[in-house]
Amino acid sequence: MKARSAGAPPPTLPKARTGILGLDEITFGGLPRGRPSLVCGSAGAGKTMLAMEFLVRGAQEFGEPGVCLTFEETTEEIAANVRSLGFDLEQLVAEGKVAVDYVHIERSEIEETGEYDLEGLFIRLGHAVDRIGAKRVVLDTLEALFAGLPNHGILRAELRRLFRWLKDRGLTAVITGERGETTLTRFGLEEYVADCVLVLDHRVHDSVSTRRLRVVKYRGSAHGTNEYPFLIGAKGISVLPVTSLRLDHAVSEELVSTGVPRLDEMLGGRGLYRGASMLVSGAPGTGKSSLGAAMAQAACARGERALIFAFEESPAQILRNMRSIGLDLAPALKQGRLQIHSSRPTLTGLEQHLVRMHDTMTAFQPDLVVVDPITNLTAGDDERAIKPMLMRLIDFLKQSQITSVFTSLTHGATSDAVESSEVEVSSLMDTWLLVRNLEADGERNRTLYVLKSRGMAHSNQVREFVLSSRGIDLVDVYLGDGRVLTGSARLAQEAREAAGHAGRRREEERRQRLARTRRKGLEARIAALQAELEAERFEEQAREGDAASEGAVAAASLERLRAARGGTTPGTHNGHVEARPGRRPARP
Repeated sequence: MKARSAGAPPPTLPKARTGILGLDEITFGGLPRGRPSLVCGSAGAGKTMLAMEFLVRGAQEFGEPGVCLTFEETTEEIAANVRSLGFDLEQLVAEGKVAVDYVHIERSEIEETGEYDLEGLFIRLGHAVDRIGAKRVVLDTLEALFAGLPNHGILRAELRRLFRWLKDRGLTAVITGERGETTLTRFGLEEYVADCVLVLDHRVHDSVSTRRLRVVKYRGSAHGTNEYPFLIGAKGISVLPVTSLRLDHAVSEELVSTGVPRLDEMLGGRGLYRGASMLVSGAPGTGKSSLGAAMAQAACARGERALIFAFEESPAQILRNMRSIGLDLAPALKQGRLQIHSSRPTLTGLEQHLVRMHDTMTAFQPDLVVVDPITNLTAGDDERAIKPMLMRLIDFLKQSQITSVFTSLTHGATSDAVESSEVEVSSLMDTWLLVRNLEADGERNRTLYVLKSRGMAHSNQVREFVLSSRGIDLVDVYLGDGRVLTGSARLAQEAREAAGHAGRRREEERRQRLARTRRKGLEARIAALQAELEAERFEEQAREGDAASEGAVAAASLERLRAARGGTTPGTHNGHVEARPGRRPARP
């Protein structure tokens, strides 16, 4: 045996994609190529529909023609049945992509001859395969084929012979079989011979039916081992798996507005991260649905698509109620940017709702999804089932980068009671808003605060949540003296504070006027003193000028006297006057 080189990936089993939404994911690529797979289940579980969709999608999407041998329904009946899934089987038959052959087996004829041989079936099937170059085969059902064979030894041998014939021809086959009472199939042998076994289940719990699928066996390949809900809808079968158990989805740095500016401020200034999940919980009448509708309208205003799943109100009622608070959703609905899907929670089972929502989102490709409320999907002792359901839904939304808003009804009177009752759901959410009613002074008012918001610096304040004809707004509550005032009490307190501010403003203005008057008086006195000081300075300068002038006149007079006498002036020596008290100067 040739050794595999180090680091080389292990060889994988060749697989044929089914094209069935979700089934290829849980089988990690599809059914085993060139091998038979068994699909078993009770009546009405969807075995024939799954097998025919595998055949039709192979011909339409993967270029693999297929042959169907049916032992219970005629060709016309099979064509009519798959038409409900949107498949035109007659057109595919006309194009040579699919061949359908009805084989009538009469049990009484088998009992009369006493012999049972599949050689004729092989010849008939081989001719159909060669005629259209088929790669896929459907046999529906084994019970009809082996209905007249009581000997289990011969039955086992013929089953092995049939499966070996299909393998030798390299045909990817889907064979349907009915469930037994204690075994997966009626004879209890088929599941041991088949390489892959799918079990379909149609159960009813509390008068609500749910279809589920499980991969019981898959030789040579890993596969999902859980039970997965599936839906038979207008576009075929949809299986909803858990798509990312490793939590490896991408994240976005883009922030989108909630449509309420003050709420955006509380969430860091610009809103939520795209693809984030937000829970809005509160008692009835707190405005949870209104907030979800506001976010949907904001998304449509940005040119995006929004989808609302409502479990309490009809679309017409939602449109009417939202108009009362200034939210007109009708234009977005007409433009195709908004879709509203309303249904009663009891219409289908919990996981059937999940599959329907999954299909709707896949078809519409929304940017924002509102689920209002999630608590209506469960009742009584089934409440714990909502967490795995939401885990699957949130996982799909995050993988698709769809921003989601979930509303949840709570009944706790205190914040501790609310948080303890919602912890199982809130742990899955990125952002959690709590809307509460405060009753005081004969009225009830709404408040909102952010319990958590992952990845952003959010506000820890409580804001009053106001719904009016102008829309949704958040206003600051009055905090002081150990009280929280909202509504008319807040307005009265604000009026009292405004009146106090006005009185203080008037007193301040009076004081400012008095200060201005005093300042003007002081300025006048200062001006007078400055004028008086200036006059004193002028007088002093005048006296100094007069003294200088008198000195100059005296000096000039003495000089003229000397000059007149032709000599020195008495009392001078060498031009200097000498003072001699008591003596007169001598005559010359």
